[in-house]
Amino acid sequence: MENREPDRTLELLWRRTLGTPQGTRGPKKRVSVDEVIRAGVAVADEEGLPAFSMRKVADRLGLKLMSVYTYVPGRSELIGLMVDEVIGEHAHPPLDGDLRERLTTVAFHMWDEYHRHPWLLQVESSRPWIGPHSSERYEWQLAAIEGAGLTDLEMDQVVAMLGAYTAGSAQVSVTARRTAEQSGISDADWWAVNAPVLERVMPPGAYPLSGRVGTAAGQEYNAVGDPDRTFRFGLERLLDGVEALLAR
Repeated sequence: MENREPDRTLELLWRRTLGTPQGTRGPKKRVSVDEVIRAGVAVADEEGLPAFSMRKVADRLGLKLMSVYTYVPGRSELIGLMVDEVIGEHAHPPLDGDLRERLTTVAFHMWDEYHRHPWLLQVESSRPWIGPHSSERYEWQLAAIEGAGLTDLEMDQVVAMLGAYTAGSAQVSVTARRTAEQSGISDADWWAVNAPVLERVMPPGAYPLSGRVGTAAGQEYNAVGDPDRTFRFGLERLLDGVEALLAR
């Protein structure tokens, strides 16, 4: 049967606005919903979402596993609460300058957030929960575009495009950092160790274009790539497109 009940997580997200539900009974809670959410964030920061579990959150709080379910309905719901929590942990910076500068501010705010909490990139977001902090974020992002001359639908599309691009670029950056940390070897050292093998399978002239471009890139980056630089380059081209749309 189709569930027509309001989403419990939505009510928890807006708990400060809606107030504590009346008529609840039982012993006094040992911790608060806020503490459960913060414990979840700490576990995710340390271990990532694949290893995230309600038991680890319970252990961190000194609670029995089933006790955690008296605060939040389940794992996915807790993750939804955690996402809104970290979105609100830093104030949105002022939107100064022209449209290009404002959108750059929006993109880098998200870029920094993904690097503080890489697990955000692992969250299923096809139907995101709408919380107070995510609502304030969307309002702030739209304010960066308001008055530029775009339709309301185009404003929404620009925000979505900017978010998708930033998330994809941050994923590459976070993965590169994690690879270097887990392997204990830098890109430059990896190339030095494996260069003899590559020279045997890639003789001079075998791949003329990639050889030329790859050599230039390698000398510039001293690594396989430079995710930060690539993000900045791509962001500039994306903003070129927004300006071209406005010019039309």
